[in-house]
Amino acid sequence: MSAVEILRAGVLTTCQDAGRPGWGHLAVPPSGAADRPSWRLANQLAGNPTGACALETTLNGCTVRAHRNVTVVVGGAPCPVTVDGRPEAWGQPVKLKAGSVLDAGPAEVGVRSYLAFSGGLHPKSSLGSHSTCLLSGLGPAPLSEGDTIPLGPSPAHPPLPTQWPAPWAGVSAELVLKLHLGPRLELFAPEAAAELARGVWTVSEHSNRIGLRLEGPALERLDGAELPSEGIVSGALQVPPSGQPILFGADHPTTGGYPVIGVVGPEAQAAAAQARPGTRIRFAPIPMPHWSTRN
Repeated sequence: MSAVEILRAGVLTTCQDAGRPGWGHLAVPPSGAADRPSWRLANQLAGNPTGACALETTLNGCTVRAHRNVTVVVGGAPCPVTVDGRPEAWGQPVKLKAGSVLDAGPAEVGVRSYLAFSGGLHPKSSLGSHSTCLLSGLGPAPLSEGDTIPLGPSPAHPPLPTQWPAPWAGVSAELVLKLHLGPRLELFAPEAAAELARGVWTVSEHSNRIGLRLEGPALERLDGAELPSEGIVSGALQVPPSGQPILFGADHPTTGGYPVIGVVGPEAQAAAAQARPGTRIRFAPIPMPHWSTRN
């Protein structure tokens, strides 16, 4: 059978591709790879189209067996890689013979590693995507020992004879994320924007693909009442009554009743997806534009 078998699923291993954009009106999160640049590059190195489905691991990797000859690239968070117990290269195409076992070990830095297989993975799709969504339950369930995932046909382009750019653009003990202020900045006390510029938060252990819960200075709201539900986007920094912000990720809810004080862009979202619990987070606020009108 042309498939990959899961021998060790680790803390959380899921199937991820480009996700399900455009279904927010049906309360479906976008999902997809949490660290999109890493997922995309792993696929490119494996010779796949950039949108191919790959495995996304969490912290302690996974172990797989190939049921056909296939090329694998382990990228994202750096980790030890072995094939049948022999060390192999991280961030480079590795040829896996049918029956061989590849182990992607614990992440040395960062959180999420990506295993891209030549031909891509083809589990059952939902709404046009193979991605697992933790919030909605759409897509394949998080993987367990013994699961098998079909492989697609070998790609037309062979794996690239290159390797991951070095050094890896991962995360350090502290991240500084550019934050576009708004859309509900007016619902916060004047000191809240200043606190965003000087405060330091840490990533809580209660964080996941839905969002990073941040612990640190409370951002004071003018009114603690909930708002009518409004749309939420990836990268939104929402502030519940506790004042402790939540930075939403790929599996975020599509609406929310707490105000959003700002939004981080795709580059910052990818960096946040690799932030371990305890990582310090600082924000670099970008002021809202002041529009003027001519009479």
